[in-house]
Amino acid sequence: MFAGAAGHAASRKDPMSEPRTRAVCIGEVMIELSRAGDGRFAIGCGGDTFNTAVYLARAGTEVAFASALGDDSYSDGILALMAAEGLANDLVLRIPGRLPGLYMVDLDGAGKQHFNFWREGAPAGDLFELTEWSRVAAGLMSAQLVYFTGITLSLYSNAGLGRFLAVIEVARQNGAKIAFDGNFRPRRWKGDLSRTRTVFMEALKRVDIALPAYDDEAVLWGDPSPEATVERLQAFGIGEIVVKNGPNSALVATQGNRDFIPVPEVVVPIDPLAAGDSFNAAYLAARLAGDQPAAAAAAAHRLAGQVIRHRGAIMPRIASAVH
Repeated sequence: MFAGAAGHAASRKDPMSEPRTRAVCIGEVMIELSRAGDGRFAIGCGGDTFNTAVYLARAGTEVAFASALGDDSYSDGILALMAAEGLANDLVLRIPGRLPGLYMVDLDGAGKQHFNFWREGAPAGDLFELTEWSRVAAGLMSAQLVYFTGITLSLYSNAGLGRFLAVIEVARQNGAKIAFDGNFRPRRWKGDLSRTRTVFMEALKRVDIALPAYDDEAVLWGDPSPEATVERLQAFGIGEIVVKNGPNSALVATQGNRDFIPVPEVVVPIDPLAAGDSFNAAYLAARLAGDQPAAAAAAAHRLAGQVIRHRGAIMPRIASAVH
C-alpha cells in the first residue's frame, strides 16, 4: 500500500507488496516531428503514456507499454526504441498494413506549443477490440501498477472503453494500484464535454492515485482552485492526489494531509513537452521505491525541470546524467 492512502506514519517507507513487480502504461506512441529553431525537423517518438513509461524505466522501474502498432518500418523503429529504453513489448499488438500516428510540434516566439496530428486509422485505438486483446488484459491484471490518462480513454470506442474499464477494475481487485492523469485535450473529445465527463467519472471510480494538472481540470470541470480539484477527486474515494500547477507548487493530498511542494527551481522552458509526463514518472517511481508522497513530488519536480530544458518528449540519456 502507499503510505498516503494507508495513513502510515510519515517516517516509514511503504513499498508495494510483492510479488507483483511490473508497471504497465497504456496508450499510444506516435512518430514525433519537432521543428528546431533553424526550421529543420527532428524525428523521434512520443505519446503521453509512452513518455511516462520511458522515464519510469530510466528510474529503474520494471515497465511494459501496452498499445497496438503496425507492421511497418516506423513501428519497427518504435519497438527498437522500446528495447533500448528497457520497456517490455509483450503487450504491444501489431496489425498488418497499419501505420502509427504522427504529430508535429511547433513552438511560437513565446514558447507555446502548437500541435498537428495525423492519427486517423492508427492502430492504438483498436487495442481492446483486436482478437488478441485478452493478452493485454492478462498483462494488466498481473501488474503492480497500471497507469493511463484521459488521452488513453479518448482513443477507444464505447466497446473498447467498456472492456478496458472492466479490466482495470479486475486488476485493482487483484491488487494493482491504478494511477490516472486526466490530461484533458478537447480536440481528442471533439468538443463533447458531456461524454468526456461521463467517461472520466467512470474511470475515476477505479483510480487509487490521481495526478491531474490543474489547468486541465479547470477547463473540464470548472475547478476554481487546486484545492477544489482535490475535493472533487476525493469524492470518488481516491486516496492519493497530486495536483500539478505549472511553475507553482504541486498540491499533494493524502488521507488527512495536504502539502504544497514547491518547484525547487523555476526554469524557462526550451520545450515544455512531456513536463507532466516526466513528473508523473518520477513521482510513481519514487512511490514504488517506498518514498513518501511529499518526497516523491519533490523528485518529480526535479525531473520535469530537466526535461523542459530539451526539445522533444524524450530527453537524451546523456542530458539526464548532466543535470
